[in-house]
Amino acid sequence: MSDTPYYEKHVFFCLNHREDGRPCCADRGAQAAQEHAKKKIKQLGLNGHGKIRINKAGCLDRCEEGPVLVVYPQGTWYTFVDTQDIDEIIEVDLVGGKVVERLKI
Repeated sequence: MSDTPYYEKHVFFCLNHREDGRPCCADRGAQAAQEHAKKKIKQLGLNGHGKIRINKAGCLDRCEEGPVLVVYPQGTWYTFVDTQDIDEIIEVDLVGGKVVERLKI
C-alpha cells in the first residue's frame, strides 16, 4: 500500500440543513458554491486521482461561522460569500498552495 494520498487535496463543503432554525450552511448558498467549485476544478483539469476532489459533507459542526468548507490534508477552514470567494480559494490555496487569510476561520 502506498503512503501517497489518493488526492493531493480533498475539499469538503458543509451542506448541513438544520430544522430547528439555527444557522446552517444549506441556508447560506453552500450547495451552489460546492457545485461551482466542482465544475471549476473539472474545467481546470484538476480533478481525479492524485489531484483535487470536491465533496459534499454533512454537518461539520461550524455552521454558526458558515457557510464553511475545509481543505485537507492541511485542515484549513474557510467561509465564503459568493463564487468569487470560491474562485479565490481555488486559485490561491488549491492551485497556489497558500492560505486565503481573509476567508480563513
